Amino acid sequence: MKLRAFAPFAVAAAGGLVLAGCSSSDADTDAAASGDAAGGDLTLAVFNGWDESLATSLLWENILEGKGYNVELEYADPAVVFQGVADGDYDVVTDVWLPLTHASYIEEFGDDMEELGAWFDSAALTVAVNADAPVDSLADLAASADEFGGRIVGIEPGAGLTATVQDAVIPTYGLEDMEFITSSTPAMLSELDTATSNGENIIVTLWEPHWAYGAYDLKNLEDPEGTLGEAENIVTYGRTGLGEDFPEVAEWMGAFTMDADHLYDLENQLNGADTADYADIVSEWVAANQEWVDSLTA
Repeated sequence: MKLRAFAPFAVAAAGGLVLAGCSSSDADTDAAASGDAAGGDLTLAVFNGWDESLATSLLWENILEGKGYNVELEYADPAVVFQGVADGDYDVVTDVWLPLTHASYIEEFGDDMEELGAWFDSAALTVAVNADAPVDSLADLAASADEFGGRIVGIEPGAGLTATVQDAVIPTYGLEDMEFITSSTPAMLSELDTATSNGENIIVTLWEPHWAYGAYDLKNLEDPEGTLGEAENIVTYGRTGLGEDFPEVAEWMGAFTMDADHLYDLENQLNGADTADYADIVSEWVAANQEWVDSLTA
């Protein structure tokens, strides 16, 4: 349902690389024989184009490799990722939205996965405006439509967020006279960038977490009728047996939490960068936030 602003443009094959889990003692034995990392091999699955999935996976790649693990990131669409984790092809996915967005996948595959823990508790669909806009609530928007040129700038026509705005937000708050523009997430972000740079008012459809909240001074319009739904948790899941094979990894990732400020900062560092530069960007970010990063495995 959520669409993200940038994608790493690397797609994992549906079959994926099947990595057999091993205990720490087995990993040490194998490492001595083969030269592999002492902690063992781990594959983290990344949702194509989901900013927070990329950022958290790259962060944990950096952390785990620093602890002696050999980490590989595999990029795929959600359906492939959930199937892969359930089949044991992937060890961990950090970006499961619950209780709504990924409910059908958990219903189908949850018995073959291990829930490790929620790391973000306020993921949500939003309608956002520049922070100094003259309205604070969707309930007041119709009366102030002219302040925004009578436009709401959306994302892809087929997105779940678009359907929610079209079918629930607009009729509930009497916004039928406003033009609801749908094209693409990059187009929306381009308009947001132009408007904020020019000091103009703008309304966009967004979601949290998203790097735009770190890049621009925005506020979410209040939704007194609850048309955009309740906030969701973002949860980390592992393959069945992960906790037994890699107990310290399961413990670290189960206890993991990341506040919006850290997340948006890292996402902004990665946004628009070449994939070849990701490792260096994350290493520099980790060094700048070393105390916080160290606390994740303390």
